Amino acid sequence: MKKYNIAVVGATGAVGEEIFRILEERDFPVGKLVPLASARSVGKEVEFKGTNYKVQELTHTVFDEENVEIAFFSAGGSVSAQFAPSAARAGAVVIDNTSHFRMQDDVPLVVPEVNPNDIALWEKTGIIANPNCSTIQMVQVLAPLHQSFGIRRVDVSTYQAVSGAGKKGMEELVLQMQKFFDFSLESCESKAFPHRIALNLIPQIDVFLDNDYTKEEMKMVNETNKILHSNFAISATCVRVPVLRSHSEAITIHFQQEVSAKEAREVLAKAESVVVIDNPKEKQYPMPLIATDTDETYVGRIRVDNYDKKILHLWCVADQIRVGAATNAVRIAQKWISMQ
Repeated sequence: MKKYNIAVVGATGAVGEEIFRILEERDFPVGKLVPLASARSVGKEVEFKGTNYKVQELTHTVFDEENVEIAFFSAGGSVSAQFAPSAARAGAVVIDNTSHFRMQDDVPLVVPEVNPNDIALWEKTGIIANPNCSTIQMVQVLAPLHQSFGIRRVDVSTYQAVSGAGKKGMEELVLQMQKFFDFSLESCESKAFPHRIALNLIPQIDVFLDNDYTKEEMKMVNETNKILHSNFAISATCVRVPVLRSHSEAITIHFQQEVSAKEAREVLAKAESVVVIDNPKEKQYPMPLIATDTDETYVGRIRVDNYDKKILHLWCVADQIRVGAATNAVRIAQKWISMQ
């Protein structure tokens, strides 16, 4: 099998580190590995298959110099805006994990289990966008249901782990919980989040827009319809919760026809990368404890609305660092290779 020269931009971040793990777990055909980050991270090392690689500085010329063929970007939107075009001009396919290119008309927004054919559009710009973490797990559930029964509307409330804000989010929760047990929680500063996250919920992720939805909520609305090539109504409420890892979502789906919970379970049980855990009598349902450090999206609590048999309610959970970022990016790369 042909091997590919791989660059990972944001190599020392939470998603970058996970990409290395997933490349190794999936025995990805790596020729040369090029970890890239800002100047302050140069000289640090990352491990891959038992070998340590020194982090290099991200520059506009490094992709040419290292003959990079696939470049994973997960270092923030401003970094992608500045450097992803340089990687594409050097001939690399860019798989970008930031929000910068997602809604650009000529950039495909891809979840491989849902819209793999869109990958073929990558040649227009050299860039493939990785969707928002909350969007990815939701469309993996919505896509097979929409194909089977036709969706008219979706209402979703998310319960998003602090790791969605990166390492600094996880560190802030751990520090605040330590201070709680030291009886000094009130002395905590909130830096990663707008309010204290320990023993609290924050109904705000990202900034508020003119319509009083947050940017995160509108990402879910706009990205879902782009990925599914649909135009049904969506409303989202995104909440940060004091969980370290894995996002949870309560989803209400309005269909064009009556749908039973049994029918929905059967459809979802056949869906790629989806695992149904739905036995409430035995207290079996998806939770972050189950989803963390896995590559599946878990769905349960599937039930018909009490008043309208065209409405289903369900609960889904996925590890947003893997399913919602790194794993999806690597799956895109694998699918791209298979299409060459």
